[in-house]
Amino acid sequence: MTQLGLGLDLTTKRTRKREFLDEMGRVVPWSRLIALIEPHYPKGKTGRLPFPIATMLQIHFMQQWFGLSDPAMEEALYDVPLYREFAGLDGGMARLPDESTILRFRHLLETHDLAAQMLALVNEILTEKGLMLKAGSAVDATLIAAPSSTKNGSGTRDPEMQSTQKGSNWYFGMKSHIGVDADSGLVHTVIGTAANVHDITVAHALLHGEETDVYADAGYQGIEKHCEAHASRWHVAMRPGKRRMLDPGDPLDAIYDEIERLKAGIRAKVEHPFRVIKRQFSYAKTRYRGLMKNTAQITTLFALSNLWMARRALRKS
Repeated sequence: MTQLGLGLDLTTKRTRKREFLDEMGRVVPWSRLIALIEPHYPKGKTGRLPFPIATMLQIHFMQQWFGLSDPAMEEALYDVPLYREFAGLDGGMARLPDESTILRFRHLLETHDLAAQMLALVNEILTEKGLMLKAGSAVDATLIAAPSSTKNGSGTRDPEMQSTQKGSNWYFGMKSHIGVDADSGLVHTVIGTAANVHDITVAHALLHGEETDVYADAGYQGIEKHCEAHASRWHVAMRPGKRRMLDPGDPLDAIYDEIERLKAGIRAKVEHPFRVIKRQFSYAKTRYRGLMKNTAQITTLFALSNLWMARRALRKS
């Protein structure tokens, strides 16, 4: 039994972080994700043997859950016994992965577009268990801030990030566009663009093609003209200005209110994954340069958010 002075027992307290890791450890489909990565993973026929895929994947996911950079993750493995335990590194191993090893694993996932494949695999499992339906989708986008400072090695801002105005404020960075299952709120499609790309431009790419109804906010007004090839019915929120122009005494006003309320109730589910990655996983701004790397990270975050949102149902199944 591990104890400190005065009889303090460190084995009895179930911290929130331990509970979180235990819960995610049970719902992440480790074996199927490892099988997805294995064909691309180095075999280590010469030199030091590589760390097991499971260990590197667990470390990679901890980076996403706790917002850790590669150097910070390396230090955390030395400082936090719980992290070593979760990654299977507490069995007296002679070494721990350094930041270069962690970086190379991330680059391997990026090179082979494995983040998108992991999201697809997670969604395949959720669909098999009846947790994702395909009758309807909701689409939305959120701004992700990028560092605007030029105090870096290149002396420039990220050329793939752009500025855009929202209300009276200007933002520099990128957009994460998502399509979610209208019933469960689970993400099925992720696209990353520069911040100045209009939501309508990529809206059609957020659909999986099997939905009959699509829900969106007022920013998607006019989308029907851009998605004529799709048979889906679009339910787009009325602009606030147009709602204010209606006559309060008109009998149709109450009908419009009910229609907008129903659309808003379904559309609101698209906000749940954004809340998870921004609040639960503390994702606030881009970490890397370039859209490809940041989109890969965001896609991984949404795959993990799907598992988090469906964790109770997954434990029962």
